[in-house]
Amino acid sequence: MKTTLRRHLFFLLTLLLLAACGYHNPYIYSGPEKIIYVTHWQNRTNALQLDTKIYQSLTHWFQKSSSIKVTKEKANADLILAGEIISIQLPSLSYGANNTTSQVKVTLTVRYILKEIKTDKIILEVPGETWTEDARVTRSGTATTDNEDQALTTIVDDLSEKIYIKALSKLSQM
Repeated sequence: MKTTLRRHLFFLLTLLLLAACGYHNPYIYSGPEKIIYVTHWQNRTNALQLDTKIYQSLTHWFQKSSSIKVTKEKANADLILAGEIISIQLPSLSYGANNTTSQVKVTLTVRYILKEIKTDKIILEVPGETWTEDARVTRSGTATTDNEDQALTTIVDDLSEKIYIKALSKLSQM
């Protein structure tokens, strides 16, 4: 009985402490409900379906918030998130001792904007951002397509998460 009471008391004190210290979870938006129209990004590269992967990842991240709804229709949206895939490098090599490949890097450059549709007010704009991820190198010193795809998947998810967190931060300040 005393152990259960102590656990409840400890849990209550922990909650009060977190509330008192101003803790804020960056993954939660608790403001008024917003409807966001996420566009398919323009893809200026030869990487097929990369725009679809980014769209799916962004949609996945924005669906984490109960106060933000993602729509495929611009007409009903409060916000629009648009972007462009500027370039991709698959792979770029760097060499170590004895001229053997030591790293293979996948590099993606994008730009994006989030704005309020009614007022045309820009909430978030990033004119250029480059993401780099290492791909594993096989013993023969080459990167496989699977390794490059995995590195690109990591970049897309990290990019989407960053956009999501930045957007929530900006929306919370409005």
